[in-house]
Amino acid sequence: MKRQGPSTRDRILTAANTLFYNEGIRATSVDAIAEKAGITKKTLYYHFPSKDNLVASYLESRDQPNLEIFAQWFDACDGTVADKVAAIFTGVGKGARHPKWKGCGFQRTVAELANMPGHPAVLVGARHKKKFEAWLTVKFTEAGIDNPADIARHIVVLMEGTFAILLMHRDADYADAAAVAARQLVTAAMVR
Repeated sequence: MKRQGPSTRDRILTAANTLFYNEGIRATSVDAIAEKAGITKKTLYYHFPSKDNLVASYLESRDQPNLEIFAQWFDACDGTVADKVAAIFTGVGKGARHPKWKGCGFQRTVAELANMPGHPAVLVGARHKKKFEAWLTVKFTEAGIDNPADIARHIVVLMEGTFAILLMHRDADYADAAAVAARQLVTAAMVR
């Protein structure tokens, strides 16, 4: 039986993921993606009617894997909900120590498209961040924290600042500092 490889669409998304993440949205041409995927530009446009559509699909393909890794770090940590939230920041710091780490793909994409607030990828990025916030709200509600949505929003703000400062300074110790701040913030909310 002949084994099937990835679909053409999946090959395009894999190529786009690599190039968009490593080089940026505007610096990556559709020609480069088609070449890396081993297809023609016409085939690429058959699967993705525009580069804008491809950029949005690139972020959509990163949505669940990113949320799942945050949940894994949270669930793998023993301790209080505050410890578990701090573990997410610690995980981000470990990732940032890898030489190929280039920041949050969602944040970098939205920054590149800041002058286009209605761009489909900006909307995907915003939905992704809202999903993380909603997930945190559920976790905080389950832990009996007062004002869980407010605390979740504070953690999201801290996370976005962490991604930005990590990208700016390339110093993962900032993620460790953010882990301490997150733990303190959630602990304070737990004792009210």
